[in-house]
Amino acid sequence: MFGEKLILRVKDAEFSCIITDRVTRLKYKGGMDMQIQIIPSIIVVAYLVGMMLVGFIVGKLQIKDSKDYMLAGRRMGLFMVAFSLSANNIGGGSTTGLAQKAFGDWGMSAVWYVLAASIAMIPLAYFAPRIRKTMAVTIPEVVGRRFGEASSTFTAVLSILSLFCLTSSQIAASGSVVSTLTGIPTNVALVIAGLVVILYTTFGGMIADQISDLIQFTIILVGLAIATPFVIDGCGGWDAVAAALPPVQLDFAKIGWVTIIGYIFNYFCTFLAGPEMVSRFETAKDEKTAKHAALLSAVLMAAMSFFPTLIGLAALAVKDTLPNLAEDGSNAMMAVASVHAPGVIVGLISAAIICATMSSADSNLLCMSTMVMNDLYLKFGGKKKKLTEKQIIRYTRTCNVIAALVAMVISMAGISIVTMNTFAFGIRCAGPFAAYGLGLIVPRATKHSGIASLGVGTVAFCIWQILSGGDFLFGILPVVFGCAMGVIAFFAVNLVEWKAGVKPAPSAYTE
Repeated sequence: MFGEKLILRVKDAEFSCIITDRVTRLKYKGGMDMQIQIIPSIIVVAYLVGMMLVGFIVGKLQIKDSKDYMLAGRRMGLFMVAFSLSANNIGGGSTTGLAQKAFGDWGMSAVWYVLAASIAMIPLAYFAPRIRKTMAVTIPEVVGRRFGEASSTFTAVLSILSLFCLTSSQIAASGSVVSTLTGIPTNVALVIAGLVVILYTTFGGMIADQISDLIQFTIILVGLAIATPFVIDGCGGWDAVAAALPPVQLDFAKIGWVTIIGYIFNYFCTFLAGPEMVSRFETAKDEKTAKHAALLSAVLMAAMSFFPTLIGLAALAVKDTLPNLAEDGSNAMMAVASVHAPGVIVGLISAAIICATMSSADSNLLCMSTMVMNDLYLKFGGKKKKLTEKQIIRYTRTCNVIAALVAMVISMAGISIVTMNTFAFGIRCAGPFAAYGLGLIVPRATKHSGIASLGVGTVAFCIWQILSGGDFLFGILPVVFGCAMGVIAFFAVNLVEWKAGVKPAPSAYTE
């Protein structure tokens, strides 16, 4: 019965349980206080079970060979690719993190944190058909075709290292959501989140990954679109929210245009050299589909960018009514919804948050295991072996499990998610950006130009990362600085070698 108190005694332990329609609070006699949000927990558990079923069913019915497992058979249509691109770009930082920025110094201009990403997808549409035209499996494969085996291996190592960090950070974010909703210890929640990611990604490969991405981004977009009006209405309506805020918090360009433009360049660099993004374009059924998917993804992300921002502003307007609000606003989205929205709405927001984190975790995990197999094992350890398609799938699945378990251990180390993500995005993009991106569109590029850009871009990123502390320095982010230095090195070497009559490197495209 709602509102009644239930006392349980197990040996010498005494638990009191107060049940309401939204929260069950368990209190242990010794002082432990565990709060379970009933409706949100049910929604999230149903989602987790659903994702595992998707992976199992797809694995049984759709996976016939390694191309199915790694690239979804290169037969995905417009909506599947576009939603998968969007889901990969929208992680925990673009939902709870975006609300936190709106709650903090950014105000309404926090919308640019995701809106800049949607704008960056527009020039990416120029590269998308060319990425699909390579008929490659991974970025290192294309870099290797043009600039040699050493450049391919270097790119693969950088990418795999970064994907370990990204998988760990997303599992950590997913675990924190599960822990918040259920009250179970964070490390236990991390294990649960990690196991779910392992199961549906390992069973179903890229097909299950893209189906789950379609479901996940739909939940994110629709869930937040439904929840935001409820939250604002619960806070007294938009007029009341706006009246309670300083006018500067409603300034659309508060963070400044230099920062906004910097973020657009940052996203373009990380997208073009991002393994999970490139792999989505490679799954498209043709080059036209890849191009249109990039443009549709830009629209989807632009639509999503406003909802967490408005929720964060609502939390700031009523912060004095939120008893569980963290001082830095890191839980602003959940805190304001829990007090000012119905339980079902809290459930939708919770599902949206966990979808955002897991949609990134599964893609990072699959890309990592694919690179280990395609660009390291099959190139070196498996060179003398002729593996069957079933063996390749089995080895890749095994790699999935091992990599995810290692990532789970890293996620328990308590390393800052922001620190891991900043390092990961920079280290995988700054060096390969010019070699891969320009290697697709500069047919006369020489071998040494690609190699030089890899080294210069990576070193430049590391130097700027140290000098800037991972933030803007002179209006430039580390990854943008690294990519820019790589581009300069690329063209500088080409100009010298073109004058010397050096022959172009082999084509990036299969004949």
